[in-house]
Amino acid sequence: MTTTSTQDDQAVPAAGHEHPLRALDAREIAATKAILQEQGLLPEHVMVVFEGIEEPHKSEVLSWTPGRTIDRVVRVMTVDTQSGAELDVLVSLTRAEVLSSTVIDPLVDGRAPISQAEGKVVARVLKADDDWNAALDRRGLDRDQVIANRLSAGNFSLEGEEGRRVYRALPMLKETAESNHWMHPIGGLVAYVDVTAERVIKVIDEGPLPVPTENADYRDPAVTGPARTDLRTISITQPDGPSFTLEDDVLSWWKWQMRIGFSMREGLTLHQVSFEDGDERRPVLYRASIAEMVVPYASTGPVRFWQNYFDVGEYLYGRYTNPLQNGCDCLGEITYRDAVFADEQGDAVVIPNAICIHEEDVGILWKHTDTASGQTDVRRQRRLVVSMFTTVGNYDYGLYWYFYLDGTIEFEAKLTGLVFAAAYPEVPEGLATEIAPGLGAPYHQHLFGARLDPMVDGVRSSVFEVSAERIPVGPDNERGNGFRMGRHQLLTEQAAVRDGDEGRHTTWRVSSADRTNRIGLPTEYELVPRGQTKLLADPSSVIASRAAFATHNLWVTQYDPAENYPAGDFVNQHPGGGGLPAYIAADRDLHEQDVVLWHTFGLTHFPRLEDYPIMPVDHAGFTFRPSGFFDRNPTLDVPESMPAHGDACHPHHHG
Repeated sequence: MTTTSTQDDQAVPAAGHEHPLRALDAREIAATKAILQEQGLLPEHVMVVFEGIEEPHKSEVLSWTPGRTIDRVVRVMTVDTQSGAELDVLVSLTRAEVLSSTVIDPLVDGRAPISQAEGKVVARVLKADDDWNAALDRRGLDRDQVIANRLSAGNFSLEGEEGRRVYRALPMLKETAESNHWMHPIGGLVAYVDVTAERVIKVIDEGPLPVPTENADYRDPAVTGPARTDLRTISITQPDGPSFTLEDDVLSWWKWQMRIGFSMREGLTLHQVSFEDGDERRPVLYRASIAEMVVPYASTGPVRFWQNYFDVGEYLYGRYTNPLQNGCDCLGEITYRDAVFADEQGDAVVIPNAICIHEEDVGILWKHTDTASGQTDVRRQRRLVVSMFTTVGNYDYGLYWYFYLDGTIEFEAKLTGLVFAAAYPEVPEGLATEIAPGLGAPYHQHLFGARLDPMVDGVRSSVFEVSAERIPVGPDNERGNGFRMGRHQLLTEQAAVRDGDEGRHTTWRVSSADRTNRIGLPTEYELVPRGQTKLLADPSSVIASRAAFATHNLWVTQYDPAENYPAGDFVNQHPGGGGLPAYIAADRDLHEQDVVLWHTFGLTHFPRLEDYPIMPVDHAGFTFRPSGFFDRNPTLDVPESMPAHGDACHPHHHG
């Protein structure tokens, strides 16, 4: 069974009765457009590149009760396609007025995100450019079969680019409607385009390289061979229906409760996550999201040295959300949630079935066979899955949040799609893998920035780094086998810039300032990294400055409602140093404060032949789990399972 939930099929609630964290809906997007037009801020030549709720201060939200009105504020970023001027606008829907309109200074602030409309400008400008067309003619290519991939430019202080809104374009060949153009790159050629002036700044032509010609269409039976017939049907059913409920944005399952949100920038967001313990509901997380993701490439040559994409801050994850299909993207008893965001005209776009919610069996929760009595007890683990998929150009990313019966939260990114290939050896041996004849896949990284705003039994916390420590051989460790748990408090923001150590099992614990467990120790949740991938570019590089968040595995800041993104608000063409380096400059106190954790994780991708022509899913993620949060195993009340054949998994004796 599949059910769908959307925000637009409900009557507008009375003022003061809407939750302040509810997702932006189509009626509010229409109201925002009307206010902007009334104030002259949205003429035809101005486009909306971002629109989202400006969340109220945490203290306001936590003290809110139905009937109390909190100003509903929408943040809008606009670009004037004639003058190039960019504005950061705050609109009050409650008062139907513009609160502020701030000019974005590109030399200091960076720029508003890139847009789909500007991509069309790039394509149109290149089609009319003599130098671009001459380069294609030198290669003997049909211009109508060339696709110019329109890409974010970064900021390299290149001559002629200062003050301009710039895109870069790499050409690929698409001979037929079915051709996988990503695997037919046109080597040695790149264009830099000013989209405001609608002109080419520069064409770099390093000379023709052979275009890889092998058929890479992963849908073509000539490539795939006949589909096999020996995989039998798997059916996931819950005869009594799913164990969760979704009312408005509030999702309840097992002992968990949370609010599901959606952002045009981040995609899926989670709010006010809590766990029922006895007769009370205990807060765990105030907010969680993947707030940034950067893909830095190892290419060093003149055509591709600039390839570093911020898929959240520059492209906007939420904008490219996939509509999901039961049995394909999600399997089982599914409930869907639609997503709504604004297009470049300021009108609402609805993505149906954008967020998938379902349950999964994930094996054994706990089990023991008592050899003295011959009795066996077993319980099965299951998890609630809240997920979405987004496609940013060649790559597809699944964002999966898992909630387990024992109070554990896990995040998993699923990476698939197509590698961004180059003509080989345009990116030479040692910096790329030749994945097909004449086709190279450059080495690169996928570095995610999670923003976790914990609320472990309250807003006040301290953060500790925990690592295994060897005990030196001596009177207290004569045999040399001893080791202990080292525990070090992170007292200030700059001292809390940390790198993991997998060999010492480094984790970070959020320790409540207001509650203790039955042993008398503070209740805690523990951030457990999965590997400690970090940015590999040199510290002096442009990307190390622009993606500074990715140079370390952990940052901790005091909560500030204006600090939401690891690389800053305006990532596009930012000169560097934004986001976390600026946030921690004041080196604020972290002892028993309202803190936010920023965790960098991901993977370094040395492409394999097996990643061609389409890549099997790769995985990255982390775990946030209770550690002394409960007084005992919180799953003792999990009922015995009932297998399909009808015999319960009850305790039994061995003969």
